[in-house]
Amino acid sequence: MAGTNSERQLLAEGPVIILVEPQMGENIGMVARAMANFGLVDLRLVNPRDGWPNEKAQAAASKADHVIAGTRVYDTLEQAIADLNFVYATTARSRDNYKPVRSPVFAAETLRTKFRAGEATGILFGRERWGLTNEEVALADEIVTFPVNPAFASLNIAQAVLLMSYEWMKSSMEDLEAVPFQALEQRPSTKEQLFGLFEQLEEALDSRNYFHPPSKKPKMVDNLRAVLSRRAFTEQEISVLRGVISSLDRFTRNSTRKGGFTRSGKDAPTDDSADE
Repeated sequence: MAGTNSERQLLAEGPVIILVEPQMGENIGMVARAMANFGLVDLRLVNPRDGWPNEKAQAAASKADHVIAGTRVYDTLEQAIADLNFVYATTARSRDNYKPVRSPVFAAETLRTKFRAGEATGILFGRERWGLTNEEVALADEIVTFPVNPAFASLNIAQAVLLMSYEWMKSSMEDLEAVPFQALEQRPSTKEQLFGLFEQLEEALDSRNYFHPPSKKPKMVDNLRAVLSRRAFTEQEISVLRGVISSLDRFTRNSTRKGGFTRSGKDAPTDDSADE
């Protein structure tokens, strides 16, 4: 699968993800995939509707086998969180309770701090259809909710896990603008190299009667150079463009625009009608 590399370090840490009565194996698999993307590994299921293990979950996990293999199943939510020190409950709607309500960013930072202190933490996610009950939310320490469209606040369970997993990953980054790889460094072209491109292209076009009528050639050359000067080319890009232009020499020069281009040398067609 694209993006996976078994030779690189596999992150496997962070809060436990607890799914309460998940209804579809496919969703459990996509949750496992989202967790693996961002270094989470501990998945717990409370009374999954279709039982466990689940072939559909395995297929949807897209090679997140280490998460699927380590998944544990519990009969009750109380059992699933018994060994944890701190738990968040996710919800998209207001609840009649007095628990602090946090943003994903705040929640991730809190989880990171507690993780570094050696505390065991978890995040609760409810059923696909109606989420968590008030009684289940009451078992958590705090609530985390997402900034979503208030008129369409329902998230797929895998989407919700992905958002929290992403924020967890971000909370470990010293530089939030850092990326895992960079474009190859290339030297910017010199003006001399750019002028060489101009001359080669203009000579190739001129030999094929591109600048027609002749009286418009100066303006056409100005326009062409303006287009090619709009951005700073690298040496490699200049080389690529000049290679393209050189390929035009496979065609005969001084061909009229009306008659089109004809091949020369060993590439020339045997049909005499092609040589006008």
